[in-house]
Amino acid sequence: MKKLMSLVAVMLFTVGVFAQKVLVSDPAHSRIQFSVIHLTINDITGNFDKANLTINTDNKNFANSKIMFEVDPASINTHVEARDNHLKSADFFDVATYPKMVFTSTSIKRLKKNYYEANGNLLMHGVTKPVKVTLIYRGSTVNQMNKKTTYGYQVYASLKRSDFEIGGKFPEAVISNMVRIKGDFELTEQ
Repeated sequence: MKKLMSLVAVMLFTVGVFAQKVLVSDPAHSRIQFSVIHLTINDITGNFDKANLTINTDNKNFANSKIMFEVDPASINTHVEARDNHLKSADFFDVATYPKMVFTSTSIKRLKKNYYEANGNLLMHGVTKPVKVTLIYRGSTVNQMNKKTTYGYQVYASLKRSDFEIGGKFPEAVISNMVRIKGDFELTEQ
């Protein structure tokens, strides 16, 4: 009986392992962008050139998957070098002290076909807060260059910079407190 139970346990574990897939982002085709309102009249946009998304997918039920993305704030790029250097300073991201931002999902809920709400914790600027992101599955295709299946995902979120103690010297009349985030990722199986 013990041998039968052990065999069943191994089979269940094996089935569970094969139902999981680890997808990792392709850095050349993945990016996180942000937008803030400057002087209450104009959107200023930028992106982080180094951002990784990993999804531990549950093939049977995506809501059981785990999402993690990591951003290097020193890779900030607004196409204005002086502004980028200021954003890297202690006035904003303080990249010397806080070299990464990390989001880890705690739950995923299906909203409608290919749209999901992921709740999780975001560590940014030394502060961890719960945030909610929208995740959109854009489909998959076989990349003709490497013959691997490539998956497309988008991530949307809004957050308050004040929640993470970023740019506290700059009032909303100069830089909006609300920051809009959009991430575009191509992923392949690890």
